Amino acid sequence: MSTIISKQIIPVSSLFLNDVLEGLTTEKKSLSSKYFYDETGDRIFQQIMEMEEYYLTDAEMEILKHQTDELADVIAADPSAFDLIELGAGDATKSVHLLQALLNRQLEFTYLPIDISQHVIEDLEENLPKKLPALNVEGLNGDYFAMVKKAKSLSDRRKVLLFMGANIGNMDVAEAKEFCRALRNELSAEDLLIIGFDLKKNPRQILAAYDDANGITKSFNLNLLSRINRELGGDFEIDQFDHYASYDPESGACKSYLVSLREQLVNIGDETIRFAANEHIYMEISQKYSMDEINELATYTGFKPIAHFFDRQKYFVDAVWQVGK
Repeated sequence: MSTIISKQIIPVSSLFLNDVLEGLTTEKKSLSSKYFYDETGDRIFQQIMEMEEYYLTDAEMEILKHQTDELADVIAADPSAFDLIELGAGDATKSVHLLQALLNRQLEFTYLPIDISQHVIEDLEENLPKKLPALNVEGLNGDYFAMVKKAKSLSDRRKVLLFMGANIGNMDVAEAKEFCRALRNELSAEDLLIIGFDLKKNPRQILAAYDDANGITKSFNLNLLSRINRELGGDFEIDQFDHYASYDPESGACKSYLVSLREQLVNIGDETIRFAANEHIYMEISQKYSMDEINELATYTGFKPIAHFFDRQKYFVDAVWQVGK
């Protein structure tokens, strides 16, 4: 299993090992959230999306079920052929509504889902054509930017990027600015970016979505330690780590950690990692935004906001940004 990056083939296990060791040997330990999504992680995340506390899924699904025609109209305002590139496609449960609306308009486009999980891409390539026989789909397995570059090499058609599900929230604000600017640099004038944001709301509601009563989010975080054990020969004692989440309503940062319950040593590859009692591993951020902050992010990074689609309770927004000329 390999990931294509700048024409070099690098084993995923080597990238995984390097990133894990880099994160755990720094003074402030961390693990990259992009490695949550192995086959087990994919399955647990499906459970998270079905949780009563996890309002995000229903909110964005409501937008895509009931406002897809309007969203498709924005894309179809330019009738030329295009590539629809989805970053972090997952199982395409939400984007399938947009795909159907675009097919109904008989627009000429190719769907290029990008995902770090090879399992996800294989599943999409096998099952999407059964749901949407007219769809031209070509999955891309790997890092977002490497695969966007590959997508650009496949055709010179205009690009419409999808970055749904509040995935931008997996970055802090500074990282989000850098990411959006880098995306802008890969696009051409008048290309579109459709990007989902979780909006600031009652702090208790937000925190419950990341620290549910049944411990599903906890199992999702702990699965990354299990994955390190399975794939990298680590020896984490999973029951000696606990999940902790916090939310700061001022900054909009919801953060997740794993906390070592005792002093312990963990071996990974040739490295031995020392954990103090109560030492934490920073796992991920889920950044929340106001509408003013979203529009500022767009203009700061070279985009122009042209449309916004909200659920009825205004928990979530799918924003449409156009690359400035």
